[in-house]
Amino acid sequence: MKSLVIYTTMYGNTEKIARAIGGALSAEVLSVQEATPEKLQGIELLVVSSPTQAFNMLPAMKTWLKELPDSCLKGMKVAAFDTRLDVKKVKNVILTFMESIFGYAAEKIGKALVSKGGAQVIKPEGFFVDASEGPITTGELERATEWAKKLA
Repeated sequence: MKSLVIYTTMYGNTEKIARAIGGALSAEVLSVQEATPEKLQGIELLVVSSPTQAFNMLPAMKTWLKELPDSCLKGMKVAAFDTRLDVKKVKNVILTFMESIFGYAAEKIGKALVSKGGAQVIKPEGFFVDASEGPITTGELERATEWAKKLA
């Protein structure tokens, strides 16, 4: 299955997860800046990601998704993931409350992909980082690889 992984990153953590997923899928991995609509031609599975910042995706990903032509993902399988802090580990009541209201980037990316005609093949996923700037939580690269295998 011809697959493509598109990511945006702030500190490099989301790129590392994207590359692990891309490796498991034997997929091309592109930053959102490299991801032109022409790159979507012939793609059967599209995986899109962003870190969660302020309970949303980064602006570059939001713009990219908004500018995709309507129905351009029709018939394409899609999946979304993000990188995020584990609010259970942070133990901050306000952060936990805010997360329950606003959610994470992956869910918003997934909805945007479906709105452009994509068929979501798996529930959006979050991979944990230990702090805003990282590092990636131990075991998450391996978990990302296993998640990718479910897509193939």
